[in-house]
Amino acid sequence: MISEKNIYIVLLICISSITAAHSQDKIFSKGDLIYENSFSDKNQVADWTMEGEGTLEFRGDWMEMYSPAEKYHHVFWCPKDFPSGFVAEWEVQNLKTAAGLCIIIFAAKGKNGEDIFDPSFPKRDGTFNQYTKSKFFNCYHISYYANGRDDPGRETAHLRKNSGFQMVQEKEPGIPLKSTAVHRLRLVKDDARIVMYVDDRRIIDWTDDNKKYGPVLKGGKIGFRQMKWTHFRYANFKVWNLSRRTN
Repeated sequence: MISEKNIYIVLLICISSITAAHSQDKIFSKGDLIYENSFSDKNQVADWTMEGEGTLEFRGDWMEMYSPAEKYHHVFWCPKDFPSGFVAEWEVQNLKTAAGLCIIIFAAKGKNGEDIFDPSFPKRDGTFNQYTKSKFFNCYHISYYANGRDDPGRETAHLRKNSGFQMVQEKEPGIPLKSTAVHRLRLVKDDARIVMYVDDRRIIDWTDDNKKYGPVLKGGKIGFRQMKWTHFRYANFKVWNLSRRTN
């Protein structure tokens, strides 16, 4: 029989763990808002760049993205370069749960500091190794919804460092495979530390050691990638500078 003392100890451990988790999250304070896009109509993304066979449609203040007839994969790039420390938030909803895969690419920058749209770089068309094994630029990426026809039912979120397609963390599930709910996503980059949440549930938390896979990747562009089977909609993309730590 479990004693009252043992129950008390277990409760203290649970409370301490929860408190520690919350205190870790408090260090990620938002600074100034540096980018905002509602994705409500085509004018909002007129300066964005689509690579691959992706199509956009706008309904009810949402931006839908998919590939007609599941023709090919695609990446949709924000034109702005973001700093090494930021907090990004956006909302998504899955409109076709049969199959799909969503990725956020970030800190994308040329290996010598060039913009990823440098005219000397070859044109990209959504083919994955153009982003993960590029000779021209580096980036991190997180697959936060994973149910591709090439790997059905995976669900686990992956964080990789590129160029090289280096798996650096795979632990927690991302968006549930059959969910049609609206999910709020948050990505935090605190220089070397990368944290991502789905509805306040932490799915990625990793710190780049600046050694094993090369130097920490600093600032750069953010892009939304979908595999060809995917039909998601997006809204309310916002990015803030990461405020200095208070503890």
